[in-house]
Amino acid sequence: MSTVFEKIISGEFPGRFEWADEVCVAFSTIEPMAPGHVLVVPRHPWAKWTDAPEEVATHLMVVARTIGLAQEAAFGVPRSGLVIAGFEVPHTHLHVVPMRSEADIAFANAHPAPDEELDRAAEALRSALRAAGHGEQVPAQLGSAALD
Repeated sequence: MSTVFEKIISGEFPGRFEWADEVCVAFSTIEPMAPGHVLVVPRHPWAKWTDAPEEVATHLMVVARTIGLAQEAAFGVPRSGLVIAGFEVPHTHLHVVPMRSEADIAFANAHPAPDEELDRAAEALRSALRAAGHGEQVPAQLGSAALD
């Protein structure tokens, strides 16, 4: 059975993609803790991050750091936070969240966001990634995980 993330990556379900490479994608969550909250998700559906091979886990962390730096630039926050939980969807994923304080990284803050807010945040982050020299990894279309 496919996970919801596999369906988002394949295009069966809609997604707002900020990053795509051969190993992973990053897309906006529809219930962000803060504007710009994204998930870094491997293309392969390992249930737990500790199941992923070491080189994949390392790559996910490098991409999460890159996204975090872009969040700091795009949203003017002093830092970006990272959470790996994984109980809600059995497919490894890293939550990367723009933060102004530690209170910003609580799952209790997650709330459905309007499409316009999600689109604005995704485009701001995509622009920051391009400005930082990662244009090759930013999909040409917001709603596609395809590699260009």
